[in-house]
Amino acid sequence: MPLLDGSDPAQLSAAARLLAQGELLAFPTETVYGLGARADDDRAVAAIFAAKGRPADHPLIVHVTGVDTARAFAASWPAAAQALATRFWPGPLTVIVPRRPGCAVAAAGGQDSIGLRCPDHPVARALLQQALDLGVAGVAGPSANRFGRVSPTRAAHVAEEFGPALVVLDGGACREGIESAIVDCTGAVPALLRPGTLDRDELQACLGSTLGLELGGRRAGGPRAPGTLASHYAPRAAVQLAAPGTLTAAVRAVAAANPGIALGVYSRVVPQVGGRVLHRLMPSEPARVAHELFAVLRDFDAQGVAQVWVETPPQDWAWEGVRDRLERAATR
Repeated sequence: MPLLDGSDPAQLSAAARLLAQGELLAFPTETVYGLGARADDDRAVAAIFAAKGRPADHPLIVHVTGVDTARAFAASWPAAAQALATRFWPGPLTVIVPRRPGCAVAAAGGQDSIGLRCPDHPVARALLQQALDLGVAGVAGPSANRFGRVSPTRAAHVAEEFGPALVVLDGGACREGIESAIVDCTGAVPALLRPGTLDRDELQACLGSTLGLELGGRRAGGPRAPGTLASHYAPRAAVQLAAPGTLTAAVRAVAAANPGIALGVYSRVVPQVGGRVLHRLMPSEPARVAHELFAVLRDFDAQGVAQVWVETPPQDWAWEGVRDRLERAATR
């Protein structure tokens, strides 16, 4: 049964039983699809790392039903984590807190901290609750793709990555489209380690203070965070970023010098370029771009383009999550 229908109660229950038995399961969230295993079973978690080709010291995010189950993984529950969870859970936010000793060691990548999230997707929430009823306190769930590649936002994307051997719980297209924001709550000053679709201003207003600076997903003395390598979220095609005023000239030059290759362009500016140029119109709203970004990159790959040229997003914080993913995708 490689594909299960998340709207079918019987199939949803079958998915929860797979997790309880220590099996891998891809499941939907509002951000991206996750590759899940019960977080309290180090053998099951090891299968996630093996399937993705992910280094075992790169921590995973554990998905939980709420604050009560989250605290079961925590040695302490900082006030910042409580404030953020109260305001943004369920939702696209991960908090990093001190990890309870002996708990979810493999999922945490051996660190003494752990990332926790309560997703806001009806299928994910039902799955987590049924799994909890079967004794699964939390589900480790990085994005359901090969390590470093473009995250999946549809069940079909997962199937493209892993084939029929992996069971996928289908919950439709993901609403947000990029991974959760990550806030490190283990230090004296909370720090944003990875931006998402939540605006930095929203997070700071909730905390009543300015978020600390990130250092490539690891501030001095702080924990590592997933999805913060310099090169990440990359399609097979090389990604190039260009400012709106220079994009058309840059694409025209590449097309003229390489008449036999196909180029993909994702921009608000419609380039007037000859040759094999496939254009997708970039929306003007950051939430809409986040929703479709990974699907656009995957579609360009499917069409065999050699390069993807993307208009550099604006510099304001509303675009921070999209800009982060594109900059990492463009790093080789």
